[in-house]
Amino acid sequence: MVIKAVNADIAQQAHAYQNTLTKPAGALGKLEALACWFAARQGEVIPSPIQAHIAVFAGDHGICEEGVSAFPSVVTGEMVKNFAAGGAAINVLAKQADASLSIVDIGVSVDTSSIQGVKQHKIRAGTANCLYQSAMTKAECEHAIQQGRNEALAAINRGANLLVAGDMGIGNTTASACLIALFTNAKPETIVGRGTGIDDAMHAHKIDIVEQIIARVQAENIKAEEYLQHVGGLEIAAIAGFYLEAAKQGVPMVIDGFISTAAALAAQSLEPDINQWMLASHLSQESGHGIALKHLELEPLLDFNLRLGEGSGAALVLPLLQSAVALHREMATFTQAEVSDKVA
Repeated sequence: MVIKAVNADIAQQAHAYQNTLTKPAGALGKLEALACWFAARQGEVIPSPIQAHIAVFAGDHGICEEGVSAFPSVVTGEMVKNFAAGGAAINVLAKQADASLSIVDIGVSVDTSSIQGVKQHKIRAGTANCLYQSAMTKAECEHAIQQGRNEALAAINRGANLLVAGDMGIGNTTASACLIALFTNAKPETIVGRGTGIDDAMHAHKIDIVEQIIARVQAENIKAEEYLQHVGGLEIAAIAGFYLEAAKQGVPMVIDGFISTAAALAAQSLEPDINQWMLASHLSQESGHGIALKHLELEPLLDFNLRLGEGSGAALVLPLLQSAVALHREMATFTQAEVSDKVA
């Protein structure tokens, strides 16, 4: 697969254009840099307004059998119903950012087919317990990646020029911790966080489970490109595919939190340069998130102590990104406004 190249010349021209606007050069700080970032990826000195699409992928995890979450797996399906009804945080934030939103059942353990508004792309009813075996078969993992690709392409064809992936899956912080530890070679105790709000005893147990999973993977000499299949989740694989297709089509993406960043690492293992199409929305409270972002060479825009998932952190920054582009597009130049420029 070929990733579309970022236009560095356009970025320089956009920066020069910023310096003609009615403000001191650099006065809008990172907003100026963000506008130029979008210009380079749209290939236009003055980029088009941001039209974002958010896709929330939902799936369950066999690792929950090991008692790694404060909530039971049934909550995944219940939250999918809540998303469809418009009652979750991501619904509120998507509406605020005027972003379209889709909910995709890629692997929820319960039947969600009666829930209106949920896309039905279930590959299997949750992954296998990756403590003892591969979470998915190779075919299932590839199918999940392709479903993510399909969702991205559909959104782009409808006019989206910025993509966000969200997640829902009880147990997916454990799967993500495994992926991040494997891809970054970091120790599990530096990666594993509190997830849904587990206590100290459960946290220690969760670290032990992750260590055992990693030991199994290493003992079996599993390659990096197979990590996703062996320890990931169906929703994580779909998000990775979502990112891969976005980069292929030349559409930037905003990365959410811990789970989405684990998916970004998986996507990078298949396409090393994909990170140039990514913006990191925030730094999650999950302890390993910063390690994962550093590996991706991404700097988070916010640090609000978030740990919700759903795409909520990425959705939160959409108005900020929209403002950056709007300022670049709509401010008058010194010449247009007949305002005297800085003395030479």
